[in-house]
Amino acid sequence: MIPDGSWTPELLTLGESMVSLRSAGPLSAGGVLAMHVAGAESNVAVGVARLGHRVGWAGVVGADPHGEFILRQLRSEGIGVLHREDASRSTGVMFLEQRTADVTRAFYYRAGSAGSSLDRDDVDRAFKNGARVLHVTGITAALSQEARRAVEYAAARAAGEGLEVSLDVNYRSKLWSRDEARAVLTPLARHASILIASDDELGLVAAAPGGTGTGSAGTADDAETAMAAELLDRGVREVVVKRGAAGAGVHTTAGRWETPAVPVSSIDTVGAGDAFTAGYLSALLDGEDVAGRLQRGALAGAFAVSTAGDWEGLPRRNELALLGATPSGTTQR
Repeated sequence: MIPDGSWTPELLTLGESMVSLRSAGPLSAGGVLAMHVAGAESNVAVGVARLGHRVGWAGVVGADPHGEFILRQLRSEGIGVLHREDASRSTGVMFLEQRTADVTRAFYYRAGSAGSSLDRDDVDRAFKNGARVLHVTGITAALSQEARRAVEYAAARAAGEGLEVSLDVNYRSKLWSRDEARAVLTPLARHASILIASDDELGLVAAAPGGTGTGSAGTADDAETAMAAELLDRGVREVVVKRGAAGAGVHTTAGRWETPAVPVSSIDTVGAGDAFTAGYLSALLDGEDVAGRLQRGALAGAFAVSTAGDWEGLPRRNELALLGATPSGTTQR
């Protein structure tokens, strides 16, 4: 799909998508590598599009086969691709190694990549058709000064134009330190109406009790509640906390909601957080209340961990009832 002036996305997201080369065993031993598209923002884009919404993804790719592969894959999912091609830079590449059944390791080759050159002009082009929700992550802000300024500009502009702004902290220790992330993400969070973080990421956008940013004072739940309260006081409407197998919760000024994880056989946890976010935001677009958003987020996350790939197993709307209603290990006939 090539967006034109009559096409308006419900959700707009921007960031770097890479080629992911996946190995089922140790990379040092060689073996077959499978080619996939990877990127937190494009994972969310696929998830929301599969659930029936118009989605735009903005980013930069190189003038190379890797970039062509990414664009083809995203377009095949019905996503409106609002991209720029940079012939002077290469598309980023990531190797993903299934080192053991329980440990997956990522090795990035993205320094100076086309995706890291995202700038304010790219944001302006992406906003031409409007949107209801802007979704950004801390990953793009970590790629370069240029990309950080683009994310800050996009969030400020979206908030100023009355869009819902969703910020997923998505901290990556291989891209920057926690102190570097905190210095950028704490002020960025002031533009967010929806702040999404794992339970160990909240300290990057709010001060934990005692001012350490570590959550060391009191219980972990006390620290989470205090940090969520700070974010709500600063204008965030919903603080969404992802806890993996322990479920998820949402803090608002009206109260707190919790949902357990949907029990499934875990195969691949890569992309599970993005799947949860996609489910949550799609339910927001559908007008669901907080409890309904949490439930759909948990369902989408369960699809992600029980199938292989960053986004390949994400559900379509008519598949949401497959989990929780179908006994484990059965075949639908």
